[in-house]
Amino acid sequence: MTTTRNPATPSPAARIDFARQAPKVFRAVIGLDAAAREGLDPTLVELVQIRSSQLNHCAYCLHMHTGDARKAGESEERLHMTGVWREARHFFTEREQAALALTEAVTLIADGGVPDAVYAAAAAHFDERELAQLLALIITINTWNRIALATGKVAGTDER
Repeated sequence: MTTTRNPATPSPAARIDFARQAPKVFRAVIGLDAAAREGLDPTLVELVQIRSSQLNHCAYCLHMHTGDARKAGESEERLHMTGVWREARHFFTEREQAALALTEAVTLIADGGVPDAVYAAAAAHFDERELAQLLALIITINTWNRIALATGKVAGTDER
């Protein structure tokens, strides 16, 4: 995918190269990310990462994960509906809806925690191991979002 930039708007610079300045921490988060994905459907992984990045207003991660989702075969239609999935439920399976609801509750945990009904819905669609993996994935993308936002990562400059 080609990134289009407005030439009249200068690109902001990142505040710090987190990977270079805290390499052990960076590698640990990469390891956590890889471990969290194990056993989960790659499309579901990207939907969760996209939704968390939307909620956290992380343009860097949103740009990265929408691109990854496209490469994994995700449709533009579903990508556009992820932010309004409750109003567009018919685009998502019940399992995906449960994962998206859990993603919202964990990402916005300060708004009252994870409601029992949200957790129960997720538990109805994921076995205990999958649920633990899903929670780890949500926690990990929230970590990445915070790293990207705090360090001033610039959308469209994915260094992977």
